[in-house]
Amino acid sequence: MSGGVTMLKEMKEDIQAVFERDPAARSTLEVVLTYAGLHAIWGHRIAHKLWKAGWLTLARVVSQLTRFFTGIEIHPGARIGKGLFIDHGAGVVIGETCEIGDNVTIYQGVTLGGTGKEKGKRHPTVGNNVIIATGAKVLGSFKIGDNSKIGAGAIVLQEVPPNSTVVGMKARIVVQDGKRITYDLDHCNLPDPIADAMRHMQNEIEQLRKELNALKEEKKENEHSIL
Repeated sequence: MSGGVTMLKEMKEDIQAVFERDPAARSTLEVVLTYAGLHAIWGHRIAHKLWKAGWLTLARVVSQLTRFFTGIEIHPGARIGKGLFIDHGAGVVIGETCEIGDNVTIYQGVTLGGTGKEKGKRHPTVGNNVIIATGAKVLGSFKIGDNSKIGAGAIVLQEVPPNSTVVGMKARIVVQDGKRITYDLDHCNLPDPIADAMRHMQNEIEQLRKELNALKEEKKENEHSIL
């Protein structure tokens, strides 16, 4: 009986997470019937219980059926905390030894995967209150610290400290403990280190062009004075 009560409580928390983080959610019925991310989480809870009970093949079958209906693949061995919100979710992949903390938000196309055929813990551990934006790839056995944000399209291959924002390919830290940048995870306004470098190069080219034109003008004046 307590197991059923616990599962019902978890389902209510999952629904509440949707309303807290998706302004498009209008009613409980709509969320329950149409949110693939929610269905994937519920399917995973069943598969994970089977996995822990030793029904490994059956757990994988449930996982694959969930993937077929939702487009989201969560290995039954993955450990997921409370309040996970998978927004849209198409193409999300979460590996076997991945651990996800509480109140995490994951957008479509995210991979929480490994980097090879290593044994044991080979997938990332995601802390609490983490946001992982569209298309990000977090690959390897390391920690994403609490309250961190992974930008869209980032490729993360090493540990991320708490309270950090990382962007880019290969991802780098651009915010840590509130220092350097004031960006939030506004996907349109995240800093882009590559674009910044290109702008810097363009500014240098413009400066060189001005200096070259100045030298040309000086040369012309000297030629006229000689004549």
